[in-house]
Amino acid sequence: MKIRNVVPEERPSEKLQKVLAARGLGSRREIERWISDGRIRVNGKVATLGDRVTEKDRIQVDGRNVSAKQNAHRYILYNKPEGEICSRDDPEGRRTVFDKLPKLRNQRWISVGRLDYNTSGLLLFTTDGELANRLMHPSSNIEREYAVRVLGDVSEDALDRMREGVLLEDGIYRFADIQQHPHGEDSQGSANQWYYVVLMEGKNREVRRLWESQGYTVSRLKRVRFGSFFIPSSVKAGRFVDLKTKDVKELRRMAGLESA
Repeated sequence: MKIRNVVPEERPSEKLQKVLAARGLGSRREIERWISDGRIRVNGKVATLGDRVTEKDRIQVDGRNVSAKQNAHRYILYNKPEGEICSRDDPEGRRTVFDKLPKLRNQRWISVGRLDYNTSGLLLFTTDGELANRLMHPSSNIEREYAVRVLGDVSEDALDRMREGVLLEDGIYRFADIQQHPHGEDSQGSANQWYYVVLMEGKNREVRRLWESQGYTVSRLKRVRFGSFFIPSSVKAGRFVDLKTKDVKELRRMAGLESA
């Protein structure tokens, strides 16, 4: 009997921008611009649009080596406290959400959306660039729910207007739902009221701007839900938890991707 050496099959090549987007370096469109600007090299040569790569190729972005090898992706849920920004660096030296995340090698954490400096609550992070971009895209129609504390009595007319849509300087904004907290007043006779509001997108300061358009000031804002994900009671502010396999499958379902 003749014994043959079995050579393992090589992974098929993939488009350069797809590989780098999956590593979390940016969106495919961003990376296509980097390629056009000559910022990326493959095996020592300036890359061009349409280039395909395998795990054996040597990739550099702005002179920095980037592995083409597929690493297992990670997924975490973080309970953001107030007083952290969602950028990686801050010229003012403020704390960022990335300061408390696990350190990675040859990968990068991507925030699924952002929360303002003074907003707390649920943030998802992953190293899977394609998944993150799909979750953030408006076409995914993912609900984002916030607990909002506002000062003063809120009229039904104002609530109706925020449900129906308010024209601001950059478009029409609306809440998909507004519900007053069952115990809506703060204790000790405070005039603050608590509401739950639901958005289908995460535009810049959308919650605060909608309330401000009706003459109300938001004094506290916390994201409590993203799609079917809530903050576990065991995950205190400034802490994170790794998502389980079933959670990752749910994320991919929400994003319209096949199961992991």
